[in-house]
Amino acid sequence: MARTPLGNRLPDFPWDTLAAAKERAQAHPGGIVDLSVGTPVDPVAPGIQLALAEAAAESGYPQTAGTPELRVAIAAALVRRYGMAGLTPDAVLPVIGTKEAIALLPTLLGIRGGFVVIPEVAYPTYEVASLLGGNRVLRADSLLQIGPEKPDLLFLNSPGNPTGKVLGVDHLRKVVAWARERGVIVASDECYLGLGWDDDHEPVSILDPRVCDGDHTGLIAIHSLSKSSNLASYRGGYLAGDPALIAELLGVRKHAGLMVPGPIQAAMVAALTDDDQEQAQKLRYARRRAALLRALIGAGFTVDDSEAGLYLWATRGENCRATVDALAELGILVAPGDFYGPRGEKHIRMALTGTDERIDAAVERLATLA
Repeated sequence: MARTPLGNRLPDFPWDTLAAAKERAQAHPGGIVDLSVGTPVDPVAPGIQLALAEAAAESGYPQTAGTPELRVAIAAALVRRYGMAGLTPDAVLPVIGTKEAIALLPTLLGIRGGFVVIPEVAYPTYEVASLLGGNRVLRADSLLQIGPEKPDLLFLNSPGNPTGKVLGVDHLRKVVAWARERGVIVASDECYLGLGWDDDHEPVSILDPRVCDGDHTGLIAIHSLSKSSNLASYRGGYLAGDPALIAELLGVRKHAGLMVPGPIQAAMVAALTDDDQEQAQKLRYARRRAALLRALIGAGFTVDDSEAGLYLWATRGENCRATVDALAELGILVAPGDFYGPRGEKHIRMALTGTDERIDAAVERLATLA
């Protein structure tokens, strides 16, 4: 029997389709303002860099479970920063960046040939994760859309990427109750939980006692230091939640040799125990967000959702590719909404991850559209 390459089962890599727009943006006399990818541009805090350097001489294999210090730091930070009461060190697990963790999650949970639900407008890796395991995928934002069939896994994302939409306590409670009645695992991607911008839409973890009543059974929260501490290049992420599911994932990850490098674990401890550097970074993004939000609205865009997170979800009421091209002529590169599903086809995603100088340049150029 002829082998079918795994890549043939996956959608085209979306960023490859931006090559022409990027080339146009790069040709702008003032240079490109690349707000297409949420990649940090600010320096890593000195204390984190120092922790990394001090651990650089370690030569032995790291622990898949993470050092005891790291597990304690993860659990303590999630309780302290986000109110996840009752979380213990045996209920957390460091991972080599959350994209890897998401992409492998159904497979490592033994979900193959099953049924996975993802948001209608979603981070592409949820779909990829499902397809890697040969699973059927349904895009749904309402439990009514799922129908009578029981999914094996349900992905949530709040605050959402790309939309910045926040799911409230009542919504999350309904999802948890529905999933528990049916024995469905819920994986909640909460990588932007610390970047809330609207007091009326407080980002809340699925492990918050207001949501789950302190019972983490069947629940996995997915977290990252890439955005909050500028550690995208460090690939420092972690999972938290149901101790039984965490133990299951740990056992499989041990066999696969999926280990966060030792010096990175030390750097993660430094990031997790320093709330000041996290808040300083949030303030930087708040300033950039305010400037871009005013500029987009002034240029005739409507900004939807965007209550939290690292992006503005904007539209001019036209196909997203036309908007991408128009902005590329101004030297501004953004992500088209169709990257994230059919319902995103009239929106663009603009990241806050530009230096202050590049954000100022984008604001100045958007003013020409007013």
